[in-house]
Order: sequence, then structure tokens, then C-alpha cells
Amino acid sequence: MIAMYNTGKMNPTSYLHMSKIRRGILLLCLALLLLGAWPVQAQEGGGLFLVLTAEGPLTPAMAEYINRGIKVAEMRQAEGLILQLNTPGGSIDLMNRIVEDIRASRVPIIVYVTPRGANAGSAGTVITLAGHVAVMAPETVIGAASPVDIEGQDLGETLEAKAKNVLKAKVRSFAERRGADAVALAEATIESAEAVTANEALAAGLIDFVANDLEDLLEQLDGFQVETAHGSIKLRTSAARLETFKPTFIEQVLATLTNPNIVFLLLAIGFQAILIELSSPGGWLSGFIGVVCLILAIYGLGVLDVNWFGILFLVIAFVLFILDIKAPTHGALTAAAVGSLIVGALVLFNSPGVPSFQRVSVPLIVGTSLVMGAIFFTILTFALRAQATPHWMGQESLVGKVGIARGDFERFGIVQLGGEQWSAELLEGESPAKNGERLEVIEVQGLRLRVRKLG
Repeated sequence: MIAMYNTGKMNPTSYLHMSKIRRGILLLCLALLLLGAWPVQAQEGGGLFLVLTAEGPLTPAMAEYINRGIKVAEMRQAEGLILQLNTPGGSIDLMNRIVEDIRASRVPIIVYVTPRGANAGSAGTVITLAGHVAVMAPETVIGAASPVDIEGQDLGETLEAKAKNVLKAKVRSFAERRGADAVALAEATIESAEAVTANEALAAGLIDFVANDLEDLLEQLDGFQVETAHGSIKLRTSAARLETFKPTFIEQVLATLTNPNIVFLLLAIGFQAILIELSSPGGWLSGFIGVVCLILAIYGLGVLDVNWFGILFLVIAFVLFILDIKAPTHGALTAAAVGSLIVGALVLFNSPGVPSFQRVSVPLIVGTSLVMGAIFFTILTFALRAQATPHWMGQESLVGKVGIARGDFERFGIVQLGGEQWSAELLEGESPAKNGERLEVIEVQGLRLRVRKLG
């Protein structure tokens, strides 16, 4: 029994040998796992760069989109954020909001004026300089940042001096690190509305790079040192991963509603739908569509810089359309309404004081107004014809029809009308009716017909 026990027991030498084998197998497995993971780590080891695109005039939706992109970049600990900018400018309030978000960002923000032919005008100039890195594509323009009033016209002398001094102080703080020439040029874009090309801005040190595309931009950014509100950061872009950050559906809708052409179409559709509802009441769909379109148009008008005097002409046009429904003669008031609609739209969107990038296409205004007048006149014509059409159902439809007398009678009798027999009464002064004689219905009184003899 003891011999059997001693024979089955492992000696110390064998135990140590087995332990070494196990450790070797374990190390080999770990090495294989690391080798298998190494290509993936090399592919995804680069820093993340979110790419945003801001195109068109500054709007609240654009400011919200940029703010949301910065927050997402910070949350995901991105290496940087590239803001592709192409804007003619916008209000100072929106510009300040965007600039504050950029300067407070913990993530470096590269403002890239692109594509070729793009413009960082007016407020876009300040936004570009506010970026931790300012870059422009070839054949782009920056400048013309002189402040104007809400209607695009020059400010008064005192207000202009105040606004210019504030903006010059702001751009000086952004351009100081770029040298004296950059500061002078930045101030000139505000003081004298000077605008320069990408190469001219680079020569003056106003921007950091001129990049042909995103790939070229990343090559030039590699190793570039930037100063953020949270310290100095050295960019690493050699293996950067670009990820497009798209606006939400609501942001896209709100951005669309600030397009002046869309706003005018919404106004036209809204007016037309309400006119249809008023000309042929009883339904609710056209009225509902009209109200929704007008509400959306009002939002766009609240964002755009428009001449509100044009609203008066639009109201006059609407009143003239309504009056034409009640007028004894039709067509003249509709023509006057179309003319008032064209004038109102031109004054509202295309006045001299309205910025050029917020103007509506004149052919669109004229064409839409003419089509709107034609549609209204057509609907009005059909409505009037329907009112003049004889009734085809009910007792009113019997007036004017011809029946046949069933039997002789002097005053009261029976008339066969279609497939029905009716009680009938001859009009005063009529001679007695004979059986089979044709009688015309003049009036319906309850269940009795008042008739007269034909011929």
C-alpha cells in the first residue's frame, strides 16, 4: 500500500519542469495576441479629428452646430477639430457666440477656409482668426469685416467708432502671436474693409498655412504647437483619423429655413393655401398647410436681415385677393394683387439695405407671383361656375323640369315627373289641364309642385 503511494507521487524535478512548460506556453500565447493586435493598433493609433462644415451666412442653427461639435470633440478626447468655413458673414452677436465657443475649447480648433473660391468675409474673418490654427485654401479670400447695421448700411459716426474699436481689439488679441504685419492687416480688414487672398494673408502672417486639401492640411499640421485656454498642445497628425461631424435633421431644417428663396416660397405657398381655404371654405387641409408655411416663413424672416416695410405690400396683396372673391367683376383686383406681391417681395428681400447674400432671385419672385395669381384666378373661376350651375339633387333640381298630367284637373291634380307622381297645383290664370298634357315645374312647395302649361 505504501509502495503504491510512493510510486504515483510526482517528484520535485518533474514538477519544476512542468511549471516551466506552462509558463512558456502562457508567454507564447500572450506574444501571439500582441502580434495579432499590433496591426490594428498601428491603424487606429492616430488621433481623432472631427471635421465640421459651416457654409452660408451665420445663423443660430450654425452656431448651435459648431457648439455641439466642440462638445462632442471634448467628450471623445479628440486630437483636434477642423472647421471648414465658407461664409459671407452675419450678425455680430452670432459671431461672438461662435468665437467664445472656439476660444473656450479644450480641443485645438483649426479653422480652414475652403473650398477654392470660398470666402471668410465680415464676421467670418474674426472667426478664422479666433481659431487656434488659421488655414486657407488657394484662391480663397478673407477680409471686408467693417461693421454695418442690421440692414447692411453704414453705422452712424459714434456707433461705427465704437463697433470698429471693439472688433479691432478683438482681432489684435488673436493676431498678436502672428506678428506686427498680421495685426496691421487684421485691423485694416475692419477699419477700411480690406480683403486679401490666401497667399497675401500668408505673406503677412495673418494665417498659418495655405493647404490644398485636408490631406495637405494634416501634413502641415504635424508637430505644430498651438496654445489653447488649457495650455500648450503639440498636434500629431501623421496618422490622424478624420471623422465627418454632420448636423442633425433639425439643424438642417433650420438652416434651410434661413435661405431667402425658401422663405419667399413659404410665404407664397402659405398665402395661396389660405386663399384657397377662404375661396372655397369647408375643408381644413389647405388652411392648415397655409398656417404651417407662414409660421416657418416667419422664423426665417426673424433670422434674416430684411426690410420689414415690404410686409405692408404683402398684406395689401392678400387683401386684394380676398376682395376679388366678393367683387362683381373678377380679374382686375387679382392683377393688382400680383403686382403688389412682386413689389412687396422685392422691398422685403432685395432693398438696397439688405445684404447681397440674402437677396431673392428676381425671376423667382416674378414667376412665383404670376403662377400664384393664375392659380387663384383659375380656382375662383371654377368656384363661380359651381355657384351658377343648376342643382342636380334635392327639390331645387325639380324646378324647370317638365312633367305630364295624369288625368284632367282644373286647379289640383297629379303630375308624372320622371318615375314619380307628384301632387300639383296650376298657377292662377291657367286653363284646366288635360290628361297627358305637358306641364313645367315653376316652384316646389313642400310635397306639392306649382306648374304651368307649356305652349
